[in-house]
Amino acid sequence: MRHSVLFSALAVAAGSLAADCNGHAELCDRRYSNITFAGAHNSPFVGIGPSDNQFTSPTDQLSQGVRFLQAQTQDKDGSPEMCHTSCILEDAGSLESYLSPIKTWLDGNANEVITLLITNPDAIDITKYGDAFKSTGLDSYVFTPEKQLALDEWPTLADMISSGNRVVVFMDYNMDTSKVPYILDEFAYWFETPFSPTKDNFIQCNIDRPAGASADGRMFLANHNLNVEILPDVLVPDPVNAADTNSIASITSQTDICVKNYGRNPNVVLLDFVSVGDTIAAQNQLNGF
Repeated sequence: MRHSVLFSALAVAAGSLAADCNGHAELCDRRYSNITFAGAHNSPFVGIGPSDNQFTSPTDQLSQGVRFLQAQTQDKDGSPEMCHTSCILEDAGSLESYLSPIKTWLDGNANEVITLLITNPDAIDITKYGDAFKSTGLDSYVFTPEKQLALDEWPTLADMISSGNRVVVFMDYNMDTSKVPYILDEFAYWFETPFSPTKDNFIQCNIDRPAGASADGRMFLANHNLNVEILPDVLVPDPVNAADTNSIASITSQTDICVKNYGRNPNVVLLDFVSVGDTIAAQNQLNGF
């Protein structure tokens, strides 16, 4: 009887470990750089307006299973504000108001590794971002590499979870790792396919940024968020077709091209309206589940 109780306890323990790393035991031994994440494009801009890219909040996106959140900031009175292109067009609040619920979510989800990609087109002082991470306590979770990492030098998810350093932060432009060492240079590590794609250039996997980059040694992000041109050079997200855009068939039609071009799946498939369609099923399939 004692042996059967022991085996039962071990089975329960094994079951709890089965979801240790972003919901899959199989991901625990994989390097961060060898995983495909479904990403929420413009994650803080929630609603049904022409400047909104999501229907659910960033923490709801995380609870759904999304582990990569992208967000725009703009300068508002010298500080980073969660604004879509312009704070007049859409203002979703301060950077602190965006980061604080994410910190709370992480407190309650100890076996999850997430990534934040923040834009800084107005070249706001990078220390203002550091102040926001510190004031919300999110800096306690950030991952800070000792040097620039090659693809095969990234830690596994299990290593990141055990160390507590399970938030990876990138910025597209105007970062300074000498001042805030954990806000990493996106394009030192990544390339992206063309952003703001429309129906005419949607299903492709060409390198857009950084210009002239090689795919070798870089992770990469596939922009899979469909836009509609309502006026010349005026693009808005397309919620009407979101279920089709976020279907496994549509997502893999692009990722198959990426595999043909580069021999591997993208590390991120960046989507609008992640709550619609096959977001997590596609993420699982691209990771082999």
